[in-house]
Parts: sequence; structure tokens; C-alpha cells
Amino acid sequence: MDSILKVTNLNLEIPNRTLFKNLKFEIPAHKLTCVTGENGVGKTTLIKHLLQDLDNHFTQHVQFSIQRDQIQYVPQLRNIDDEFPLSIHDFVSLGFKKRILPWNSPQMKTTLTQILTETNLSNIEKQPLGRSSGGEKQRAYLAQALCANPELLILDEATASLDVISKHELLKLLKKIMATRGLTIIFITHDPDLIEQYADYELHLSNQSGTLLKKEGLD
Repeated sequence: MDSILKVTNLNLEIPNRTLFKNLKFEIPAHKLTCVTGENGVGKTTLIKHLLQDLDNHFTQHVQFSIQRDQIQYVPQLRNIDDEFPLSIHDFVSLGFKKRILPWNSPQMKTTLTQILTETNLSNIEKQPLGRSSGGEKQRAYLAQALCANPELLILDEATASLDVISKHELLKLLKKIMATRGLTIIFITHDPDLIEQYADYELHLSNQSGTLLKKEGLD
């Protein structure tokens, strides 16, 4: 199995509690892996710890096959209220790494147009992000992350506040983008329906350990 991340014998503690002990797992490259487990098991804490290890060049227990700037993390919560002033177009463009504010280069403009089309946002790109629906906001967060041209995309409970239709629309979009761009996706969720329909692998966290499960029907 071609892996983008390998974790070996990792111990992770928070005040007054051990989250994981001798944790071992691998994340397959170019696949969608759902990270699952009960609330409070430490899904988000684990992912943030792995990224922090990479930021600080700690490699004893955490080995990525890519660099930190090739990873984009999309958090669960954003401080976006109804009065947030930026349009979807302007918000998404903030994802470019080498942007000379407030202007985009011609190449960035072309890339932005492609990404807005890819994420089904072209028709509403002038719409204020704050007045957009939950599904539209999540697609905007995704589009902003894609502007950084990542190899690994991590989404933390991206469907938690969405209705059923929007959840499935987002996952179908992720699978399509993953295939066309050759991305690896880590998707933190506790939604069994999404896991069953869209996951290539499931990393289930419980009892201070983790088990990687290959979904049925995957070659």
C-alpha cells in the first residue's frame, strides 16, 4: 500500500488523560480515509498533533511522505456570521500562497476561475459568503484550500451542520476532485451513511488505539 502518512508507537496525552498509547496506522495515498470514533475519543486532537509534529520536524513516530505546505486542513468551525463582507470569489482567492494583496496574478485568476467551476461556485461567486447556505460555505472552504494546490486535504466534520442532500453533494464533489487531482483526503466524521457510501478506508479510533479498515468493494 502506497502511504502518505505512517504513524508508529505514538503516545498522545492531554491533561489528566491518555488519548492514545502505542498508536499505529497508515493513511493510503490517493484515497479517501474517514477518521471515525466516539465523540471525545481525540480525532481532531490527533490530527492537529500530527500536523504539529510535521511543523516542528519531529519524525520519530510520525512520517509524512510530503511537506507541510502540501497539506491543507479545513477546520470544523469558522467565525463566519451573516454580515461577513467578503464575496465567495474574494474569500476563495485568499487561499493562494503567493498572493500580492489585493491583486491576483493572471495565472491566479485563471486558476481561481477553474476552481470556482470545479466546486460549483461560479454562478454565485459574487454572493456574500456570510449570506450563503451551509453547503455553499463548505464548498467555498474547500475551494480556498484547493487554491494552495495541496497533495493532502484534511476536512474536520465538514458535514456536521449540513442537511442530508448537502452532505452527499459535498462528498460526491470530494470524490470527484480527489480523482481528477490525484489528492489524498482525510475526512473526520461520525456519520455512518457517509462512511459506508464514500470512504475507501476507515480509520476507527477507540480504546486508545486505531484500526484501519478497507471498505468492501475497493480494489
